[in-house]
Amino acid sequence: MGNSFSKREIGLRGLVTIVAAMTTIPAGAATVVHLSLKNHQFVPAEISAPSNTPITIELNNLDSTPAEFESKTLRVEKRVTGGGKISIWIHPLNPGRYRFYDDFHQDTTEGFLVAR
Repeated sequence: MGNSFSKREIGLRGLVTIVAAMTTIPAGAATVVHLSLKNHQFVPAEISAPSNTPITIELNNLDSTPAEFESKTLRVEKRVTGGGKISIWIHPLNPGRYRFYDDFHQDTTEGFLVAR
């Protein structure tokens, strides 16, 4: 008859919620990968990181022109000024090979992130 919960059930649900929140991956646990953009090419052209772990890509744009790091499969799009640096957060990934590119120079600037 209806959805009535006892105080004990409510307390247990609250405890489960608290434990789940405490066991999430802390922000500092991300794998950091370094990537440069030089002469409208990613260096290195392929980077790798562990699967099922958050990833932070530290991108250093060595070109004097702006770029836009973009990837449909990684669900990210972020601009970087000429000579600028940015951090790009990537959600935990299943194993696989993920394409990224500079949206401003798609014909020459392509790279891949391999999650293992």
